[in-house]
Formats: sequence, structure tokens, C-alpha cells
Amino acid sequence: MAAQVTINEGVLWVGAEAYPLRNISHVGQRQMTVNKGAAWRKFILRSIVWCIVGGTFAAVVGNAGMIVFLLGEAFLLWKLVSVLRLPVVYGLVLGTSGTQREAIWSTRQEEIHQLVYEITKAIGNPDIAQTVINVAHAVHGDIIQQVGANSIGKAQHSGSGNIGGS
Repeated sequence: MAAQVTINEGVLWVGAEAYPLRNISHVGQRQMTVNKGAAWRKFILRSIVWCIVGGTFAAVVGNAGMIVFLLGEAFLLWKLVSVLRLPVVYGLVLGTSGTQREAIWSTRQEEIHQLVYEITKAIGNPDIAQTVINVAHAVHGDIIQQVGANSIGKAQHSGSGNIGGS
């Protein structure tokens, strides 16, 4: 899904979010990757639990129980593969008034590099003509953040602006 970033009249527009260029003190990028070790640990733990519960069920019920057991294990394997196949996501980070905000996310690092370059160029020359940058691989959807062992929640993200917790 595409998103549009516009630099016009000294203002950076990322979707409906506006950032005055004179207030931007830092432009950079962030990278989010899948924690493959945690995904494998979760899969192994769930598989052990499922082997105990599903194996007992299969032993009691018979052939139908064995089919349910195999389908359950196949589901766990499918979940593992779907998590391991998630792409690396790159974010544009803007520093304003001492706070950093993730302005837009993309699965292509070169799109974020181009944004960093164009924004930095515009900060150095705020009277530059309007610039429109299309981010063809913008990420829309939910971002899950976790600190330590406890989840801090699910965050909604539309591809532009900061994430909002739920």
C-alpha cells in the first residue's frame, strides 16, 4: 500500500501529519526485525504442551483424535512459518522538541533512505520547491511492541504518524 510524503512551504506532510521543518532537529531511521529466537521458543513450548494435551486426546479418541492432533501441530507449524517470513520493516524517525516520532514505515530501506535525504535537503533549504515522495511499500496495520517478558500492548498504525496504543 502506498503513502505520500510532501514537503511544501517549510512543512513536511506525512499523510495527515504535519511537521514544520524548522522544528525538526533529527532525521534518521529505525529497523524492526522478527525475534526468531523467541518465535522458535514459543513454537517449541506450544508443541510440547500440544503433544501432552493432543496426544492424550488422540490416545483416548483413536483415529479421529490423531487427525485432530496432526491438524493442531500443523497449525502450530504454520504459525511459526508465518512469523519467520515477516519482512524487516524500516521507519523514518523525526526528532522534534526532544521527542522522536516514527513518521512512516516501509519494507524497503531505500525508500526510507530517500526520505532522510530529501528531508535533510529541505531542512537546509526550506524555500525549495514542493517535493512529493511516494512510498510505494508503506506498511499499514498493527505493530506489536514488547518490553521484557510483559507486552505493553498492541499498537495501531496506518503507515504514517506515530503509533497509537490500544
